Amino acid sequence: MNMLKDSCPECRATLVDDIQNGETICSGCGVVVADQIADNGPESLNSSMEDKMKLARATGHTTYSQHDLGITTEISISTKDYSGNTINNQVVRQMNNLRKWQQRVRVSTSRERRLSNVFTKMNEACNHLHLPKNVQETAAMIYRNLEGHVEVKGKSVVSITAATIYMACKQCDVVKSMEEICKQMCEQKEIKSKTKLAGKYYRSIVMEMGQTTAPIVTMDKYISKISNMTQTDVRVERLALEIAQKTKDSSIADGKAPNGIAAAYLYVASVLLGQNMLQRDISSVAGVTEVTIRNRCKDILTKYKLKIALRPSLAKQ
Repeated sequence: MNMLKDSCPECRATLVDDIQNGETICSGCGVVVADQIADNGPESLNSSMEDKMKLARATGHTTYSQHDLGITTEISISTKDYSGNTINNQVVRQMNNLRKWQQRVRVSTSRERRLSNVFTKMNEACNHLHLPKNVQETAAMIYRNLEGHVEVKGKSVVSITAATIYMACKQCDVVKSMEEICKQMCEQKEIKSKTKLAGKYYRSIVMEMGQTTAPIVTMDKYISKISNMTQTDVRVERLALEIAQKTKDSSIADGKAPNGIAAAYLYVASVLLGQNMLQRDISSVAGVTEVTIRNRCKDILTKYKLKIALRPSLAKQ
């Protein structure tokens, strides 16, 4: 109950706000002066700061993953009002009309329609791939910057979106292949062609926007990813990382797919530790053939003589 300076028009007593009922009443005679008052408080009483920011009013919170930066009010589909009461049919029809025109106003130009289409595909792909929020925002920023450097009009929406997500993953140190991204965005029969086209778009983006936008993902990321997907023992992963660190200055990885090299490091480490890991299992997860793993293992073992003394943390207990 907040005290107000205005007085009651009947008895000149002090007016107070009943926040719970949304009314302004007289403290003396009890007359209701106003039955609808503005609620300036928070939307929710949640203790989590993230929930408070989502439900707070006028926070200035924007997102690059929406064509209008997420600052436009959205009219939800509902048959009940804020208090939970059922809305009559006339008001429902009015809200449906408002929602329809509001959506038309939000997407009115060809550029906004293109951005809306691309960001819808991008958000769906990021959600299916369980990518963090920073990757999604980075991909949206990359696509917005493309308009001034690369002609995006007329290009395949799926392929250009996959290329921007792939570049965002590289910038955020998230290991995802182009094929994995395309699998979530197109049908099975189109994966090969869309992946090839996305790779072409990615190379053109790097050439136009500079090499600094596409940092190299280290071998450690690939080893950790394959190890997690195969549920490899942590001792094998640590030994594979150490072998990769010792041989990082060599030319083993030149011109080779990094996932094949990472799979070979894991297989060599598993053999040295006596773990029962099959080449078939590693190759299916890494996306390479068993022959590739054997060839990479041969390259590692022929160029280096490994002399390994296991620490107590890596040796069997």
